[in-house]
Formats: sequence, C-alpha cells, structure tokens
Amino acid sequence: MEIVDIHTSSKDYQVFIGENILRNVLPNLENFTKILLITDETVSKYHVNKIMNDLPQRIETVIYTTPSGEKAKTFQVYEDCISFALKEGLDRKSVILAFGGGAIGDLAGFVAATYMRGIPFIQIPTTILAHDSAVGGKVAINHSLGKNMVGAFYQPEMVVYDTSFLKSLPERQLRSGFAEVIKHALISDSDFLMQLMENVTSIDQVNGALLTQFLKQGIEVKASIVSQDERETGVRAYLNFGHTLGHALEAQAGFGELTHGEAVMCGMVYSLLLSKKIVGLEFDLHPFILWIEALGYKWRIPSNMSFEKIFELMKRDKKSISGKPTFVLLKDIGNPVMMEVDEKLLKDTFYMEQGE
Repeated sequence: MEIVDIHTSSKDYQVFIGENILRNVLPNLENFTKILLITDETVSKYHVNKIMNDLPQRIETVIYTTPSGEKAKTFQVYEDCISFALKEGLDRKSVILAFGGGAIGDLAGFVAATYMRGIPFIQIPTTILAHDSAVGGKVAINHSLGKNMVGAFYQPEMVVYDTSFLKSLPERQLRSGFAEVIKHALISDSDFLMQLMENVTSIDQVNGALLTQFLKQGIEVKASIVSQDERETGVRAYLNFGHTLGHALEAQAGFGELTHGEAVMCGMVYSLLLSKKIVGLEFDLHPFILWIEALGYKWRIPSNMSFEKIFELMKRDKKSISGKPTFVLLKDIGNPVMMEVDEKLLKDTFYMEQGE
C-alpha cells in the first residue's frame, strides 16, 4: 500500500493507494451517526455489495444512486441528494461516502459541503480519472453554460484508492483517466513523461503495480501544488492544463458525450501547439502524437465543433478574466505559465488541430 500526505491550509489528510485496502484503512465509522453512500448506476451494479461488506454493520448505511457520468452533476440530482439526506435523518455527525468516479466525487463532495453547512465526507474513487479529482477538495456540479460552475473548495477526511475497483473499467474509461496522468507528467517532470512513454505502449498496460506507481506519482504532483495554493489563486491553475478547451468541448458536445479525458487530450494538444507559438516550447510534438495515437486517443478537435461557440464557452472558463480566455501553457515540460491568448491565434490553432 502507498500513502500520500495532503497538506492544505484548511485540512491535512491522507490518500491510501493499493489493492483490497478498503476495510483496513477506513476509520472507525461507528463514530458517525449515519452513513450516506452516494454512488451511480454503473458502480452500484459492479461494486455495491463489496463495499457494503466492508462497512460496519452496527451503523445504518443508506444508499443514493445517481445516473452514471456527468448526468449525476445536475441541479436536479443535487437537490434530490439533499432531499434524500433530510428524509433519512442525516445530521451534522453523519458522513457521506463518495463511491464512484470523478462525477460522483464532485457531486457527493458538494452535497457534503452544503448539507447543514458542511458535514464530513470520504472519497472512495473507482476510476483512474478520479486520482485527480478526488484529491484537493474541488467539488461542484455543472451548469448548462459551463462545467463545474457551481461548487466549493471542501476537503475530504481521507481518500481511499482501492485499485481492485479499477479492474471492471472499460477501455474507454481507462483511456480517459490515463489522460490526467499524462497531464500531471507534462506540467511537472520530463522524466515522468518519458517513463510513461517508454512503459505504456498500449492502454491495456495500464494496470497492476505499474498503474499504482503512476497513480502515486500523479497524486504527488497534485499534492505538491495544492499544498501551495488550496483555493486556486495562483499555481493550482496549472492543474487545468488542457482544460480550458477541454471543458468547452465537453459542454458543447453535451456533458457525457465526450469523456473528460478525451476532451482534455484535445485540449492538451491545443495548449502544446499554442505553447510553441507563444512561449517557444521546443518539445518535439511528433513522437508524442504518435504515442497518444497508439494508445487510442483521438486528439483532433471534432469536426462538428464551431470555433465561435467554443470561444464563447472558453471566455466563461473560471481562469478567464474580463471575458479574455487564459491558458496554461508550457515553456518546457514541467514549466507551466498562465497567459491570455489572442482570439485570432486561438482560432487559427483551433482549425489547425481540427485538420482544416
């Protein structure tokens, strides 16, 4: 088992990573009055019996099941969760378990942050993607005009990353999650990136001890940044590399049509192209493109996407100031910077990546 310590100005906690560790590392949940397990339809189908066996039997556990993926992050589902918690009698000494992927972690964390002005929650991620979203305390739901526009900074009590749950992931979800591992390497360390490119030549190699190692490295990158900037007033924005375009593509496609990782991979290539033009990035993009193509990523912007609509969404991005899109760019691998980018350059690069 691997352990990563997370230090923030509001709370310190730990991330536990390993196979079949859930029962051994969960705290004494009997100290809470009630447990609310928030999960989605897919995770419930495969894993709810296992987690129920690992939870204490002497404290009542109630389960709220949401639609899968981004469909869980709506105002209606959020309100339904709050109503369910009230009807089931959760109080300020109850605890919420976020059992699922990144969308469930975001939703359940936001429910915990706002229910009775805040109750404890524990992240139990079941996807690779959630190695990023489960750490750092950013919780949110979506708005029709943008992703994660309604949310809070609210740290969990702990994160339990039981990798046995990852075995049921379909290939598309493995690929989606691994995009965030690649992101962590790009913004932090050229050696980390080379490790990935040399050791993972197909997506089915993302498993076992190698996966645990890369997850730990990615979480350590995030932990280091979050410890410096919990509320994203500075360097934490670097973790949004590829997300300015990525979130816009997700919103335009309809949340859930593109996976988060698929959209972010398009966004990262876009940001790398901008980095070459604006800040002189010398990174050889050709081998990187060949590598991600071998892993099955489609990095070109979908041909049905309009720049004008995407630009409006990028202007609403949380990093933007006065309606001017701001991007995380790379001077070099591991050396990110924040830059406002001119609309014409954004447009030219958009159509270049789209293949027009």
